[in-house]
Amino acid sequence: MREITVDKIAEKVKDLCIDAGYNLPADTVQALKDSREKEESPVGKQILSSLLENAEIAAQGEYPLCQDCGFAVYVVELGNDVHVTGGSLRDAIDEGTRRGYDEGYLRKSIVVHPVVGKNTGDNTPSIIHIISTKGDELVIHLAPKGGGSENMSRIKMMKPADGRDGIIDFVVEAVREAGPNPCPPIVVGVGIGGTFEHCAFLAKKALFRPLGRPAEDPWNAELEKELLERVNKLGIGPMGYGGSTTALAVHVESFGRHIASFPCAVNINCHSARHKTVEV
Repeated sequence: MREITVDKIAEKVKDLCIDAGYNLPADTVQALKDSREKEESPVGKQILSSLLENAEIAAQGEYPLCQDCGFAVYVVELGNDVHVTGGSLRDAIDEGTRRGYDEGYLRKSIVVHPVVGKNTGDNTPSIIHIISTKGDELVIHLAPKGGGSENMSRIKMMKPADGRDGIIDFVVEAVREAGPNPCPPIVVGVGIGGTFEHCAFLAKKALFRPLGRPAEDPWNAELEKELLERVNKLGIGPMGYGGSTTALAVHVESFGRHIASFPCAVNINCHSARHKTVEV
């Protein structure tokens, strides 16, 4: 059994929050560069250049990439031979989030109650999804999620007979309805199967995958290609000003389903596809 203290986890999470807030991942930067080369609209090319310049300025000056520093969303791979000491794993991650958003001068956007309001002042509580794994490793993935893109999320309980065509129609229409609101070029996470809540998690989890890496399932990977092509034909373009780059990637995750159910969820990320990982 490997013991890891709450303080050690909190310190790692603090650094993770600051890194994610300041530094756009290399895969996202490369995707923006590749898109700029292929973009057909002169205005679209100019906007993509501005987004890359923004990322460079943020990294050099240690400034937040965006004024919306996001809801801290974590996917944690917790080995069954790991024992957290000195408190709970949630205590550790929330404390790290608290320190990171404070020391990194990242905007705190979380309120205590969804209706009553009142800002918590430290960007907690975090959203934490725990995946149990074998061994003694603790891997923490963070994706700060901005409100503008999160508001464009959709879920639909379709009929099994809707099949592949139904998925494509739903995803493309969700992106069409989102338009410029999620600050394109976007990354589209798609969850298929499971139950209502698990399908939504799959769509969120898809956004944690390295940008553009195909799904392991060949059927899902082929669907990703078609969805990306269909989405980019919408012509929404960078920041909604028109063009051939509406999305940088579409990631699909799937799970088994009940014979009578066919849920599909869409979770959209903005062009600032912030995702970082640390091993503790």
